[in-house]
Amino acid sequence: MEYIQADIWVRSMRMSGHTVHFVGADDVHGAPIMLKAQNEGITPEELVAKVAAERPLYLNGFHIEFDHWHRTNSPENVQLSHEIYNKLKAAGFIESRVIEQFYDPVKGMFLPDRYIKGECPSCGAKEQYGDSCEACSSVYSPTDLINPYSTLSNARPELRSSEHFFFKLSDPRCVAFLQEWTTGTDPNGRPRLQSEVLAKTREWLSNENGEAALSDWDISRDEPYFGIPIPDAPGKYFYVWLDAPVGYLASLKSYCQEKGLDFDALVDPNGNTEQVHFIGKDIVYFHALFWPAMLKFSGRKTPDSLRVHGFITLSGEKMSKSRGTGISPLRYLELGLDAEWMRYYIAAKLNSHVEDVDFNPDDFVARVNSDLVGKYVNIASRAANFIGKFFDGQLGYVGDTSAMQAEFKELAQTVSHNLEIGEYGRAVRQIMGLADKINQAFDNAQPWVLAKGIAEASEQTKAQLQDICSRAIAGFKALSVMLSPIVPALTQRVATELFGMDRRFVWADAATLPTSIARFKHLLQRVDPKQMDALFEPAEVEMETPTPGGEAIAETIDFKDFIKVDLRVAKIVECTEVEGSDKLLRLMLDADEGRLRQVFSGIKSAYKPEDLVGKLTVLVANLAPRKMRFGVSEGMVLAASHADEKENPGLYILEPHSGAKPGMRIS
Repeated sequence: MEYIQADIWVRSMRMSGHTVHFVGADDVHGAPIMLKAQNEGITPEELVAKVAAERPLYLNGFHIEFDHWHRTNSPENVQLSHEIYNKLKAAGFIESRVIEQFYDPVKGMFLPDRYIKGECPSCGAKEQYGDSCEACSSVYSPTDLINPYSTLSNARPELRSSEHFFFKLSDPRCVAFLQEWTTGTDPNGRPRLQSEVLAKTREWLSNENGEAALSDWDISRDEPYFGIPIPDAPGKYFYVWLDAPVGYLASLKSYCQEKGLDFDALVDPNGNTEQVHFIGKDIVYFHALFWPAMLKFSGRKTPDSLRVHGFITLSGEKMSKSRGTGISPLRYLELGLDAEWMRYYIAAKLNSHVEDVDFNPDDFVARVNSDLVGKYVNIASRAANFIGKFFDGQLGYVGDTSAMQAEFKELAQTVSHNLEIGEYGRAVRQIMGLADKINQAFDNAQPWVLAKGIAEASEQTKAQLQDICSRAIAGFKALSVMLSPIVPALTQRVATELFGMDRRFVWADAATLPTSIARFKHLLQRVDPKQMDALFEPAEVEMETPTPGGEAIAETIDFKDFIKVDLRVAKIVECTEVEGSDKLLRLMLDADEGRLRQVFSGIKSAYKPEDLVGKLTVLVANLAPRKMRFGVSEGMVLAASHADEKENPGLYILEPHSGAKPGMRIS
């Protein structure tokens, strides 16, 4: 949705004659990438490359034309992140402190905020992340959470000390700047922030007494971490949210190097280049506070405006992979659904406010079929046939056309303005309003009646028929111009195949009357409701047949079958890595048998040997010994994981309550 939103804006601005550089990047750093890569047994760089390989399928498939796409682990991003950090440090905005931070004793790592959950300290909502509450939007420290736990291991995290680096957002200079920046305007005199975003920044920038309420921002993370190393601080890395927005500049810099453009001139704080960021509402805190402050006090240009959108929901329900309530862009394309159906539908739903956009399958079918096919394409299919059959494709107008041209020009300007300010839905309604008017005029004129006896008709009647159809075709062309940013592939076909143009439409083309039209070709298919059924079929199956843990419950067994399995409490006395194996750990278990058992377990990706020693676990004691090239495995320890490890990473050995004793049978 965000890519489509940005692409429409870029295309519209280019149609007005502006030079636009459209860049983006894969945000590849952070603990989630690192942990997911570990789970898949590959390096973070390999995981990033695998994900990046799919990116062109989405972008090209939905006609999203970035000038340049980059990654945040690029040399340009490392260089720029270091430069910004060093300048902030020299200006007195970086401070080192020893802090207490949550540490997962099972995973052996300090926990990122998003891997800690608990109850919100402000509103009490359960299952909230360690940095902010999705229920009340409060921002807090992970240590403020009530009943916190690690989402990686479910263990209660421990507080440990570590040196961290902070960006002093509470500095009076930052506060004064942000008070001014958030309430400022862009070069066109429009508010830099939408009203909802501005209201939220007011909350963050002042407390009940009207005083600044900003906290300093922790910008460092301890190893292990996949990120950019902090200069002169071994073992420390930039928190992903420091270098992620810098990725915009890095992508632009890489693009400038390829095209021979002056990067420094484009990002000059005193230059005339306008910088616009399209983002989701869940990252406003970073983009409306940290990011502009970082840029300002490192001597760089700050964004001129933010375009913040809401979430996309499915029939009123928040999308969730685990609940089966999501739309896969690749599956959409693989099923042969037209990308421009989606572009049009999203555009029709978007406005300049931070509101969620709801995807409703029935509404999708009705809107696309009614608007794009029934109203827009229908005009050309009806009128062009008369022009081709009776007038050899030549258009002719009777009387003055200036009023019609003025109407098209004025509406095109209005639509252009609404797209520029983010009122996409309003623009779509205005375009379809004109389509309704053209269709109504065509129906009222009843050209099919005139065409019945056209061979014997007077020249005046022929001219009247040609005029009726020509005006409809002129209106169709004007509609095509206005729809170009939204459905670019469709309207490009109109421009080249029907009107013989060797370029894309620009806004000025709306008021230029066409003089001929080629024989009409089929332009757009209607949506078949069965296609929607196919798109959501996996979700419906999952919802009707729940599969806990990602797989169906096994077939029913008798109690006598279950009791055959001898499960015992065992204590892990020793644990070592197995040389030559990427997956196995060697466990020596005490099950109160007067000896230790050797068990090989494939849990190396989830645990360090030293973290398991002394723990209790569950042993399958009567499993036949298995001879392996590393030795004999005398049983099995039980562990839990999701069937879909890519989407739900994590592996957890079972741990009996601390009151249990080795040798006890589990029944």
